[in-house]
Parts: sequence; C-alpha cells; structure tokens
Amino acid sequence: MTFALDANAPATAGDRPDGDPLRIALLTYRGKPHCGGQGVYVRQLSRALVDLGHHVEVFAGQPYPELDPRVPLWPLPSLDIFNEHFPGRRPAFWEIKTPADRLEVWCTRFGVFAEPLAFSLRACQELRRRRDDFDLVHDNQSLGYGLWGIPRAGLPLIATIHHPITVDRRLEMAQAKTRQERFGKKRWYAFTRMQTRVARRLPRVLTVSESSMTDIVRDHRVPPERINVVPVGVDPEVFRPLPDVLREDARLVTTASADVAMKGLAYLLEAVSLLRESGRKVTLTVIGRPRPDSATLATIDQMGLSDAVRFVSDLTEAEIVHLYAESAVAVVPSLYEGFSLPAIEAMSCAAPLVTTTGGALPEVVGPAGEAALQVPPGDSSALADALCRILEDPQLGRRLGDEGRRRVLDRWSWRHTAERTVEQYRLLLAGSGRRSR
Repeated sequence: MTFALDANAPATAGDRPDGDPLRIALLTYRGKPHCGGQGVYVRQLSRALVDLGHHVEVFAGQPYPELDPRVPLWPLPSLDIFNEHFPGRRPAFWEIKTPADRLEVWCTRFGVFAEPLAFSLRACQELRRRRDDFDLVHDNQSLGYGLWGIPRAGLPLIATIHHPITVDRRLEMAQAKTRQERFGKKRWYAFTRMQTRVARRLPRVLTVSESSMTDIVRDHRVPPERINVVPVGVDPEVFRPLPDVLREDARLVTTASADVAMKGLAYLLEAVSLLRESGRKVTLTVIGRPRPDSATLATIDQMGLSDAVRFVSDLTEAEIVHLYAESAVAVVPSLYEGFSLPAIEAMSCAAPLVTTTGGALPEVVGPAGEAALQVPPGDSSALADALCRILEDPQLGRRLGDEGRRRVLDRWSWRHTAERTVEQYRLLLAGSGRRSR
C-alpha cells in the first residue's frame, strides 16, 4: 500500500460503463458542518460519490452535517446530551422513548460516552427496515455494537477509522492531573473497548494514512490485510490562494479544540507567550469553540494572553479561506493526527505552515522544510522558533506556501478519495457475494 496518490490514475469501476452505480448508506454518529473531520468527510465524500454517478444517503446524529442537495439526510436523533450549548444536559423523561435512548441516558449517568453505541443501534434498526434500498453500508467511525446487526440483515459493511480513539484516550490519561480526573477519563473512554471489538470483526476497513493504519493494527488488533489506506482530500477550487488579500505580519491561525489534549493548543499558547515575551506582538485566531468551563480559558488569562487570542466558530469555508489568506502563519500544533484536514486546507490556500511531527503529519506535509516547517510534538520552544523563522523571513513563508499548494494539487482531491473508496466498495461486494442492483 502506498500513501501518495497519482493524480493521473485511471478512473475506477464507478466511472466505467461496466461499473453499475452503487446505492450507499453512509453513517456518521455526529457530523459538525464546518469543522471537525467527521462532518467534512461525510459532506465531501458523499458529494464526490454522487459526482461519480452513485446514490448516497447519509444517516446522522446531531450535530447534523450539511450536505450537497443531491444527498438525502436521514436524521437519527440522539438525546443530544453533549451539545455545544448545554453539554451534559439531563433529558426530560418524555424525551426517552426507545431502548437506545434509555441506554444513552444510563451510560451517561455512569460517565461513559454513549453516542457511538446508541447511534449504531438506531442505524441498525432503520437499515433493517430499508435493507432492500442499499447495496452496502459505510460506517464513519461509530464502531458501535449495533453495526453487528447490519451484515445479519444482508447488507455488506465497511468502515472508515480515521484513527483509533485509543490514541486520544492515552493522551488524555497522560495529561490528567489527579487520580479522580484520571478515573473520570477512563470511564468516559470505556467505549473504545467496544470499538476495538467491532473493528476486529469488520471484513474491510478504510483509513486515511499509513500512520493510522499502524495504530489500528496495534490498538484495535485488526489484521493489516483487512485495512486499506484511502487518504482524504480537499477542494482546491474552494481552498485557494487569495492574492488580493494582504497577510498581517503578526497574525497566527490554527484549527484546534481548546478541550482536546491531542490537538496541542496548550503548547501553541506557550509558544505565543514566548514570542510576546521576546517583543513580538503576535496574535492567534483559533478556529474552534471552547467550553464555558474550559481550563484553556483560565490558562489564557494566567498567561496574560486575553488580548492576543480569539476564538471563532461556525465559519463558512469562504471565511476560513480568508483567515488563511490574511494570516502570516497557519499552525497545526497537534500531538497526534490521523491525517489533518486543517493542514491540507492551509496548504491548498498557500498559507505558510508550521506543524508538529505527530502521527501522520510528516506524511501529509512531506519532507521537513519543503511545504512546512516541522517541530517535535509538545515542544513549545521549538514551535516558537519555527514561527519566528517565518515571521522574520516572508520569502521563506511564500516558498512554503507555494510548495504546499503544489503538493495538494499533485496528490489530494475528493474525487481521488471517492474513486478509491468505490474500489473498496466493489471489493467488499465481491467478497460478500452480493451484487449491486
């Protein structure tokens, strides 16, 4: 298996006259519209599959993805306990109507994240009812026990695992400060045991990088011969350079959750503090929304960065592109990435880029210094030094941006992703003995 994609590769069976159109049920237990890999993946993949002539319907829990008008959305509402506005809310008794609802409430009261499990049960029930409407089911990382009922209903099943959530669990546990906090995180991530059991029984798994493949083999114990690397893409016509927009020479931008240790925002804040202590009045725009009780907000106050850091959310793609165009440097400070859509979106916009070497990032951005400056994950001092290099040398920034744009055009588009995904669909159907109708 090779990670790099050939831009001139031949069309797959979905494009050829002998390739019948497929009817695909695409599942995502949550699909945040404008940021977060799951929502972007489902929106863009479903659109690209329709462009190839296939029929796709998306089954999703809240927050629902925004889809191409040609792609029907079938809401499978959760109790939305962990919504952005009132996380941890208690559903009223009249909201609890089904066994999946009761299970979601029961697990949550014991501190376990239950959305993937409850969603998979709802999806299985709906797909059993509509099993004659689809040729196959594609799960986007719910990996809930309910998926076991889908092949029993006669529908072949394939799943994308962007990276195993066991990696998140390890990083969160390592950063827990007290025994009580560690115990709470252990309970919250108890669902990863379910995901391992489900992943091991899947006949075919897609993932987005060689790095993620290695982690899936190690953590989920899926045999490597069942895993196929299909990288995600970007739309270079949307994420593009804006030459008429002037870069602000002290503006940094990142897409990073304030409340997920894996995204490394704490280390970027430390790097910003170091730069400001050295006399550089840099500012940081974070594409994301912190929780009201976020420890990151307290850290920003303690570091004296309240006037230097702003969070923005619910941005359109056009607004994100404009942010990349006006920023001096885009940063991906993650401790780990299974792929990194923010990295290739920044590269596609020709933004000067600094990343860590966490997870698949070296695969994504290429050799160090070519399309991005790279530093070890969790090293605030090295991150500050790399940012300073670009801030002091705009010519270096332009060269990195140009190379990043070229790398994206050479390697990644959602059409490439869809074509190779269809190849895997057809292999799944051939192995199951089921034919498209």
